[in-house]
Amino acid sequence: MSELLVDFITSLDGYASGQGWPGFWGLQGPEYLAWLEEQPEVTYLMGANTYRLMSGFAAGETPAGQDEFNADEAGSVDGLTQASKMVFSSSLHEPLTWANSTLVRDDAVEGVRAMKAQGSGVMSTIGSLSLCRSLLRAGLVDRFRVVMFPVITGATGTERIYDGYPDVALEMIDNRTFDGRIQLVEYRPRVLEHPPLDPTG
Repeated sequence: MSELLVDFITSLDGYASGQGWPGFWGLQGPEYLAWLEEQPEVTYLMGANTYRLMSGFAAGETPAGQDEFNADEAGSVDGLTQASKMVFSSSLHEPLTWANSTLVRDDAVEGVRAMKAQGSGVMSTIGSLSLCRSLLRAGLVDRFRVVMFPVITGATGTERIYDGYPDVALEMIDNRTFDGRIQLVEYRPRVLEHPPLDPTG
């Protein structure tokens, strides 16, 4: 059976990006980048909006406010291009132009449930906040990983990650600090029907 990882990089206040900020908020360091290089091969899951954004980057578009990608951003996009990608969408049409991308028109929750049961290895989300929320609600997420960058983007932050989430209990399975400033936390999530009377369970 495949394992499903929901994987976010965020500002401290829980935004996935910020207007005018570069990738990684401009704070990536050698330890963090080396850790990214060490990550095992995964199959990426995404929705249509993330596909349009990331495939645009792969085709040479740059984020608003940037003239070009820095070397670390370009390397990240190149790595995604080489990876296997499953795109859940009813609005996109085949053939998808981004290399190694497969369009899935099935309901995302049922599609991922079947992929988990029939596959092996690791599947990981990238971006796709509504997809992540749906998969978590359905109890399909095995690991929930967040890498927090030391910025608060209260004025410029976009894409608040946790809006609309259910209550979730999180059991920590890993944590690490990169470059003295970037914090990784990784959990096993358990969706709650209601807040527990006992805070420990």
